Amino acid sequence: MPTKKLTFQNTEGHELSAHLELPIDAHPIAYAIFAHCFTCNKNFHAVRHISEALTHQGIAVLSFDFTGLGQSEGDFSDTNFSSNVEDLVAAAKALTDAYEAPRLLIGHSLGGAAVIFAGRQIKSVEAVATVGAPSSPAHVSHLIQGDIEKIKNQDAAEVSIGGRTFNVKKQFLEDISSQNMPEIVRELKEALLIMHSPQDEIVDINHAAKLYEYAMHPKSFVSLDGADHLLTSEGDSRYAGDVIATWAKRYLPKVAPIQLKTKQQVVVQIGSEGYVSEILAGKHRLRADEPQDVGGNDFGPSPYELLLSGLGACTAMTIRMYADRKGWGLDNVHVHLSHKKDYAKDCQECDDKSKIDVIDRTIKIEGDLDDAQKKRLLEIANKCPVHRTLHSQVEVNTSLTD
Repeated sequence: MPTKKLTFQNTEGHELSAHLELPIDAHPIAYAIFAHCFTCNKNFHAVRHISEALTHQGIAVLSFDFTGLGQSEGDFSDTNFSSNVEDLVAAAKALTDAYEAPRLLIGHSLGGAAVIFAGRQIKSVEAVATVGAPSSPAHVSHLIQGDIEKIKNQDAAEVSIGGRTFNVKKQFLEDISSQNMPEIVRELKEALLIMHSPQDEIVDINHAAKLYEYAMHPKSFVSLDGADHLLTSEGDSRYAGDVIATWAKRYLPKVAPIQLKTKQQVVVQIGSEGYVSEILAGKHRLRADEPQDVGGNDFGPSPYELLLSGLGACTAMTIRMYADRKGWGLDNVHVHLSHKKDYAKDCQECDDKSKIDVIDRTIKIEGDLDDAQKKRLLEIANKCPVHRTLHSQVEVNTSLTD
């Protein structure tokens, strides 16, 4: 997925570091903002996996480091829950100014509580999704339970959270204790998705039950059964991203796909910008592009890569058909291909006009097969229809049409 690095200023004038993850075609159907968990950052594995799952379904995702965390400026000790919400509002403004207003907010853990608060202030938002969110920002105080009295008495103290040291001030405790979560959730007009694991040992599943009870419809709950709080399993975080994207599409703009029709076998369409080409092959949609080193964006395979793919698929299918017909124990076929321009064997010193196309094809055959059977399957590879077409005299008839 294409990634753009961005910075934007918060209300205090600090530069906050952000990543914008785009769909493969760089034309999102909507934009989302992701709020990471308390003391995490935008490079957290779960953030990346959830964002990638969303981009696969056409949703661009802006993730950023809250003030004083990751690569963002500012002092973490001067921040609190309210400043996190302000950072989210600033991120929405920056996204609106540079691209498009966000329609989806996603938050993990305390970030989930923050997006619920921010959802009331960002007017473009249509849907809010939380993952492992507490039913009150004050819940985060349990992470520093042993240091609370010291913070209150000294106005600030160094605390250890997740093996890292942070300076936490008294104002942070006062701020998280002053938030009226039930009222804010009840007043939320946007669609709400609450995702939580029954096995979450950091934020108990009962917090999800309370959030669901507070919220008005439309509201949904999805159990992340088996996941831990940080979604350390890639499968869990990608699943969460897939569910969020599918759920959110109900509340996002409906974008009709490019309509391609033809009476022939394949139709290809290219627009006015770049080399991205939409392909309809039979009933199947594909996308082609050129690599970046020749001016493309690498949003799809190049024309020659598609040619090699056709030859490789035909080769593998032909070998499979023959082995099945013979009843041989063929398990897998891997066909590796590359294309280059080379001189004809009898013309090593000729000019470029004498170069010929060379396709290197390497075949790996797996299964209960003896050497004679493998040799025969290698011979059969050269009999695949696409292979024969490439070796035969091909005539391409081209004409213009309206």
